[in-house]
Amino acid sequence: MKLIWRYIRPYRWFMLAVMLVKLLGTGTELLLPYVLEHLLDHVIPEAGGAWPVALWGGVMLLLTLITRVLNVTANRMSVRVARNSTFAVRRDLFHTALNLSGRQMDQIGLPSLISRMTSDTYNFQNFVRMIQTMGIRAPIMLLGGIAITLTMDTGLASILCIMAPVMIVLVTFVSWKGIPLFNEVQRRMDVLVRLMRESITGIRVVKALSKERYEEKRYGEANTRMARQEIKASVVMSLPGPIVTLFLNVGLTLVVLVGARRVNDGMTAPGVILAFLTYFNMILMGVMGLNRIFMMMSKANASANRIAQVVDMPEELTPLPEDQTEPAPGDEALIFDHVTFNYDADSPEEAHGQFLGEERQQCLKDISFRVKKGGSLGIIGATGSGKTSIVNLLMRLYDPQDGHVFVDGRDVRAYDRDTLHGKFGVVFQNDVIFADTIRENVTFGREVSESMLARAAQDAMARSFIEAYEDAYDHEAAIRGANFSGGQKQRLLIARALAAAPEILILDDASSALDYRTDAELRKAIREHHQNATTVVIAQRVSSILAMDEIIVLHEGALIGRGTHEELLASCPEYREIYRTQMSEEVA
Repeated sequence: MKLIWRYIRPYRWFMLAVMLVKLLGTGTELLLPYVLEHLLDHVIPEAGGAWPVALWGGVMLLLTLITRVLNVTANRMSVRVARNSTFAVRRDLFHTALNLSGRQMDQIGLPSLISRMTSDTYNFQNFVRMIQTMGIRAPIMLLGGIAITLTMDTGLASILCIMAPVMIVLVTFVSWKGIPLFNEVQRRMDVLVRLMRESITGIRVVKALSKERYEEKRYGEANTRMARQEIKASVVMSLPGPIVTLFLNVGLTLVVLVGARRVNDGMTAPGVILAFLTYFNMILMGVMGLNRIFMMMSKANASANRIAQVVDMPEELTPLPEDQTEPAPGDEALIFDHVTFNYDADSPEEAHGQFLGEERQQCLKDISFRVKKGGSLGIIGATGSGKTSIVNLLMRLYDPQDGHVFVDGRDVRAYDRDTLHGKFGVVFQNDVIFADTIRENVTFGREVSESMLARAAQDAMARSFIEAYEDAYDHEAAIRGANFSGGQKQRLLIARALAAAPEILILDDASSALDYRTDAELRKAIREHHQNATTVVIAQRVSSILAMDEIIVLHEGALIGRGTHEELLASCPEYREIYRTQMSEEVA
């Protein structure tokens, strides 16, 4: 609950005003049965005409109007606090998500992050809104109703005094039991979101393989598991409702029986019994309101804990002072110095597979290479050999467990994020086209002139198909670029990487959907117009890296070959086999 208080604290005085208004509205509502009892037992028997009755009837009407106005005002004010505080939660969640390290993102998972930003913030908002209104109304209805009935008839009110503590303890106990149940509901929601995201993202594969029924079955099973857990949590949390109703109905029956005898004996007025029945309903509403509050509190507490896990995550990849980093062993643009890295390791011992005797698959094993400024490096290897991991470390999306990475003579850990990333133009594997115009997808909020935009599109071999559209660069891209072909998407992504004239250009399997001719023209344009950029090309095709100054060959995280194309043909059997296989396929 600390997180909830953190976000509503700026509105505490406004919330106090909301609660005061709600208190006044509930107070006037509690007066209505009391005025009715006075009207029935005192005004009507003693009235000499209709005027006193009409006067007290007017008082009841006025109280009703005041109650209505105050309650509506309080509800509207509470919505404002809930809206603003939830806005702040979503803002901070999104900010934190953008600044998570790769390791932290892997730890949380994208589906879980999505559900925290949707269903968890929804639970937070509902609780903040409810606590300002129902949080005042319910206890005042309960305690106020009991207090007023005590002034009217102590004997009848004692029935309520006996039952109320039992009901409150029951509601509190059940609510405490409900918190872990709702935690499990949210965890299963994460699984459901993950399955839904996977199925929708891969919808073409699903349709191509006619696996709609299979995906429906997977989703249905996860949906059923979540529904069962939700039912379990809801059943537990709803237990107090019927029990409380039973208690109050028993109490109501006792009030009628005892009250009828007391009226018959002249010890209680008939109006008191009518008022008691009304107050019993109000007390019932108060207890049920408390039950709803505790149910929502259980949900909100579970959601707040999940939100806090993300919002309170420390920023891992903060810049280190220069005196805490290693000096660069050279003046090359890019240097990998004995780098060892594993995605699921937290220490050098774990990364080297020496942790508690475990054998760990290393993503990169003692990798070293250098790329001079304006030079080029090609990286080739089988799937899973660690090629993309090199890109992740160069851009400091992760930190290695051992060794050092240097960019322009500085340890990447000494850069602030914007300065480091500003040096790069990069196309990742499975990169994203956003639902926006081509112009915004290429410029991506950077200061890119029209001439730079056109030049980048030309160099990426994208200008011809872009300008074929009637609205050219203002043409709208669908979600994930669904209205473009695979080759068109890759060319747009390359144009994005080239647009800001980066110092370091990284193309991670960026031409896999391009034909050989377009790929060759692309490489020629990069050599001619971006000769000052240090270029790293990760490719599956040897033809994409033939002209690189140096090529490294990776196999299961280890560097097994290094040199020019000709040198590798002579010295590296694996590279030679890749080259022969691909060349024979091309000829065939």
